Amino acid sequence: MNQHTINKTCSFEGKGLHTGTYSHMKVLPAPAGYGIKFIRTDIPSMPEIEALAENVTKTARSTTISSNGAEVVTIEHIMSALTGMGVDNAVIEIDNLEVPILDGSARPYTDAFLKVGIQEQDAPRKFIDIPLSLEVRDDKTGSWVRIQPAAGPSAELTVDFGSPVLGVQSAAWNLETDYPGEIAPCRTFCFYREVEQLLKNNLIKGGDLDNAIVVTDTGYMNDKPLHFPDECGRHKLLDLLGDIRLAGGFLNAHITAYKPGHSINTKAAKALRALL
Repeated sequence: MNQHTINKTCSFEGKGLHTGTYSHMKVLPAPAGYGIKFIRTDIPSMPEIEALAENVTKTARSTTISSNGAEVVTIEHIMSALTGMGVDNAVIEIDNLEVPILDGSARPYTDAFLKVGIQEQDAPRKFIDIPLSLEVRDDKTGSWVRIQPAAGPSAELTVDFGSPVLGVQSAAWNLETDYPGEIAPCRTFCFYREVEQLLKNNLIKGGDLDNAIVVTDTGYMNDKPLHFPDECGRHKLLDLLGDIRLAGGFLNAHITAYKPGHSINTKAAKALRALL
């Protein structure tokens, strides 16, 4: 299998979920071997930030990467879309602090990539081989992520939200999965009981019912129906794929996770980078 990039530049704009800042973002084709890099075009030096686990600096309800005196917040959805669409190389230019949340899912990205097309490049994909299994655990939350050597990339997870509305949900992905149809449409979510505390912590300033599912003790606050009964579990898989991509590429590994989140996902990616 060869490497891939997108055929043409795709443009996006909108407010950030947590900062509320408005940004314009472009995803551009990149040469083979380039990987994925963010460029802050609003800063005169136009600093570049590689999408790698060692650049992760914050994981409070999203993933932030920082380098060269700049940072980009909430990168997980665009990273997941690139992974799910099989894109190895891309330049991401952004003129503000946070990636636009758009509709809270990865579908605006996959729709755009499908529209412009994805091109095969004249270089083989460098799958990352895993020398041994590793597991990262959080004893406080009961969360864990396990990464095991395999013939190709795949992931599965189980999430238990302790919610009578959501219950226990599971989701899975591999290279044969219809990512644009089955995972990309799944929106971010939070519980209504969390909203006040999140705002006190200077988060979700740009959140609303158009870009997030809000779960109550008895149902959902949103007027629009769920895309899938297990949409929240599938969104956790969407996030996991984006965070683990920070290991540096496509893994010849099977990832199993229980109650994953950005903190433990990126710790697993960092642990994996340390093995390579």
